[in-house]
Amino acid sequence: MESQGITHRMVQVNDITMHVAEKGEGPPVLLIHGFPELWYSWRHQILGLAARGYRAIAPDLRGYGDTSAPPSVASYSVFHIVGDVIALLDALAIPEVFVVGHDWGAIISWYVCLFRPDRVKALVNLSVAFSPFLPRNPQDKLVGYFRSLYGDDYYVCKFQELGAVEADFARIGTENLLRVVYSNRDPGPLHMRKENFGPLTMQIPLPSWLSEEDIRYYASKFEKSGFTGPVNYYRCLDLNWELGAPWYSAQVKVPVKFIVGDLDLTYHYPGIQDYLHKGGFKQDVPLLEEVVVLEGVAHFINQEKADEVTEHIYDFIRKF
Repeated sequence: MESQGITHRMVQVNDITMHVAEKGEGPPVLLIHGFPELWYSWRHQILGLAARGYRAIAPDLRGYGDTSAPPSVASYSVFHIVGDVIALLDALAIPEVFVVGHDWGAIISWYVCLFRPDRVKALVNLSVAFSPFLPRNPQDKLVGYFRSLYGDDYYVCKFQELGAVEADFARIGTENLLRVVYSNRDPGPLHMRKENFGPLTMQIPLPSWLSEEDIRYYASKFEKSGFTGPVNYYRCLDLNWELGAPWYSAQVKVPVKFIVGDLDLTYHYPGIQDYLHKGGFKQDVPLLEEVVVLEGVAHFINQEKADEVTEHIYDFIRKF
């Protein structure tokens, strides 16, 4: 990607060292990746936005890639991650930014808008809507909520035990694991059962939007940094619920566009489609301008439909 003009640097932020990829000049757009991804997940958007006159900035989040991975689980709360984001904007002398998030990056982006709306011009979020991850029922924390819905082998529940999922991932192998995750097009609940985590005897073919070069890059970074940091985000879900008490029932008050694929597992959570399309989402996010559902598209939407998603981002942020 360096041959295409994407530059890389290490930035000291919030007591960690963060790896940042960027390209372009003009209004800044911060691209926040999800699990199990990297800055590289935005490679197409970086090039596309830079070509359209924007400065695209894509960090590896805390625990990922070439960014520091603190050992403590509690160091992956949303306060820490949002703190990293704000410190990055400060280090780059950016007072206000367009934000684009996917998966966990979308969750972080919602929190950025709650905690520091003064730093956000507008938000385009992919895959993960606002409400389900900030439950309105104070009696029900998130992990317990998922366990009641889907059982103990649901991936969010499995991720809670320290070291267990890391051992499962080691057995299946980094590249094989990523092939399994990126090629999944089942919109149903994601369970982690023993039969899914033995050594694979056959190489899983890649989806059309991912090359062998791409998967080797991802695997090389995760083999170096491991999965503990990324999984710790899930281990902080209930802590985030507790820390978020002051923002209970708060609205997101920045302009928002939301994009999801109809084969995305997040689009099939109980009640989510009614929430998105029948007024609940708009009530929580009053400046929501558009909900886009891409047909036949699964979870990794910014890579699977790279050009289309880039155009959607551009069409929205160009108005501001």
